[in-house]
Amino acid sequence: MLNNKVISYLTLRKAIGILGILLPLVLAIGTIISKGELFIASSISKYYYTETRNILIAILSAVALFMFAYRGYDKKDRIAGKIAFVSALGIALFPTSPPQTFANMCQADNNIFTIIVIIHYISSISFFLVLAYFSHCLFTRTLNNDSKNHTLQKKKRNIIYKICAYIILGSLISIIIYSVFKCNLQFLHKNHFIFWLETISLFAFGTSWLVKGKFILKDKQEATL
Repeated sequence: MLNNKVISYLTLRKAIGILGILLPLVLAIGTIISKGELFIASSISKYYYTETRNILIAILSAVALFMFAYRGYDKKDRIAGKIAFVSALGIALFPTSPPQTFANMCQADNNIFTIIVIIHYISSISFFLVLAYFSHCLFTRTLNNDSKNHTLQKKKRNIIYKICAYIILGSLISIIIYSVFKCNLQFLHKNHFIFWLETISLFAFGTSWLVKGKFILKDKQEATL
């Protein structure tokens, strides 16, 4: 049987995965209900300026705390967890640039707000990068890091981890490219391109952590972290 320590880690991983998947769904549905009309923000961060602002901050803060508590196998896992912790808090506490309706509120402290937005972008990029690192480099390992003894289920899990990592990285790169050339891509802007890419990334992130939490594809006798 799994000991209490292993069970707690599995629960923590599943909790992180569930929060990642629920974040865009709760924000979108909550805002639609609050406004009484179909509304999708241009990005997940833009929900900071909607009725679901507190939900966004609460979920990101919860993810940050879970990441802070995460230990994993060794020092690499702990460092990655701390980076994810700081990044998630940075996203929650330092908002992105406001939509046009809020722009006048920030003109007086333009320099300060520019710094806040820069911190937000750096936090967002580092958060998604560390999530991809978790999936591709950390989750694919075992306690003794012996790939020859991987079970069939472990091999399947590793495939999912890598796919999730590639999805996260691909979405991040696409967002960066879009952000540079968005003036020529109004069609994508109107269809909330960044929001959907971020949602896909968070679904990949959540799936990876749910699999790591042995929600699916677990071995019959799993005795390692």
